[in-house]
Amino acid sequence: MTYYETFEYEAEGYRKLFHHHNWRVAILNYIGELDVDRINYVEAHSLTDEVFVLLNGSACLFFAGEKEGKITEMVCLPLEEGKVYKVPAGVFHSHTLSKDAKLLVVEEENTGWENSPRIYLSDTDRAGLLRSFREVSHAA
Repeated sequence: MTYYETFEYEAEGYRKLFHHHNWRVAILNYIGELDVDRINYVEAHSLTDEVFVLLNGSACLFFAGEKEGKITEMVCLPLEEGKVYKVPAGVFHSHTLSKDAKLLVVEEENTGWENSPRIYLSDTDRAGLLRSFREVSHAA
């Protein structure tokens, strides 16, 4: 009889570990495309809330206010290890991670490109994202 299973993922990027019924559990580790100066879009998930738990390192969630497909503001939230952060369905967001970061991600199993619209960042949007990141980085 098997009493439990263990899962881990140490390579760069995102990896689904398992799913149960409608829910997917994944790990997101550092990946270069999420360096703060390389983020080029924000996305929202139309059908699911998304949960993040910082397990190791440091990470920031970026939230983008949106109106008619245009970004109206950028907000940066530094994550604290062990806290659970729920991003509601429909909220545009992205994240940046330190090289030693590990995030636990929980979302519905059917989350994918077809139900996760993106807004690609203009130069002005990118400047706002960087400004919001620097503001919280200097406050820490």
